[in-house]
Amino acid sequence: MESLINKYRYILAQTSTDFMRYLHDQIDWNARLIAILGSRGVGKTTMLLQHIKLHDDPLTSLYISADDLYFTNHRLTDLAQTFFQNGGKKLYIDEVHKYENWSTEIKNIYDFLPQLQIVYTGSSILDLEKGGGDLSRRKLQYYLHGLSFREYLKMKCQVDVPVFSFEDVLQGKATLPVDLRPVALFKEYLRNGYYPFFIEQNSLTRLDAIINQTLENDIPAFAHINVSTALKVKRLLYIIAQSVPFKPNFTKLAAELDISRNVINDLFVYLEKSNMITMLRTDTQGVKLLGKVDKVYLNNTNIAYALSDSTPDIGNIRETAFLMSTRATLHTLSSSVSDFYIAPYTFEVGGVNKTRKQVAGIDNAYVVKDDIEYSALRTLPLWSFGLLY
Repeated sequence: MESLINKYRYILAQTSTDFMRYLHDQIDWNARLIAILGSRGVGKTTMLLQHIKLHDDPLTSLYISADDLYFTNHRLTDLAQTFFQNGGKKLYIDEVHKYENWSTEIKNIYDFLPQLQIVYTGSSILDLEKGGGDLSRRKLQYYLHGLSFREYLKMKCQVDVPVFSFEDVLQGKATLPVDLRPVALFKEYLRNGYYPFFIEQNSLTRLDAIINQTLENDIPAFAHINVSTALKVKRLLYIIAQSVPFKPNFTKLAAELDISRNVINDLFVYLEKSNMITMLRTDTQGVKLLGKVDKVYLNNTNIAYALSDSTPDIGNIRETAFLMSTRATLHTLSSSVSDFYIAPYTFEVGGVNKTRKQVAGIDNAYVVKDDIEYSALRTLPLWSFGLLY
């Protein structure tokens, strides 16, 4: 255990608190069991360490990574028991899905050490959902999305922009300091600013590694699929990436990938649960119809640029940008008459020359454009939705 403490103290000393993710202040850090989920690379580890550094006593807290070699010969329950007996109060477990039978052991720790607080994170939503059932009544669960445009500006330009409400954005009140040019900055953000590691020189290599790790390891390990099927998962993602956006035809896809239709359905679920894609449901009323998938997008625009051999389709980028900016705080659906529906509003997304023709006669309809700096009447700049969180 001493080796774990030494590692923890070292990385805690290296952790900067200059920039904090939006989710930090939304978490009830006093809860007994907290789960923080999110894609690889969005900043979960840093947020844990920042919280310890700013709000905890480092002597009674311990941060560990579940894939540490220590756990090849030691159990998590034994560590928790020893830590608690020596005065420990808060145990932070990172990448918990990499520890076998993690949910059972955390449940035991929760039940038998009621005075020990546990916070855990995980990147593989597939494994976390499968193993987290035993903890559903005990845990508070949070999801950390990638950087918003507002957070990107804070990291890149050191500019503090407040969070604007959805109503503020619709009323054209979402603004930036006059010396910032939002259109150019937003395009940079869409290309490489969704993950906090964009500030590193090897950011593109790291994103490629995340995509490959997800497709070649996370999904096959969870679904118990062979190498041949795993390659078809990767091919399916590339098909989605080249579409504008992708409207699923499962029968046609099954024939193209030489795989059964039922397996195709499963592959889409795996890609969504692993944060590679977002499946947009329809706005049709009714419980049965509400879950119908209308369109499929990549999870974020950075993945689109990483997967594209050339410049990605601009229409696809615009719509993906709108979806990734709104889904963190709003219930975004596919519109039956336009692009998106966020009750009770309809949104048509396009470029600077987009007109209101497609939403003419529709109540509460807005046109969202990506190449404008300011709002006018019911026309809104796409970048302004990036200030929602």
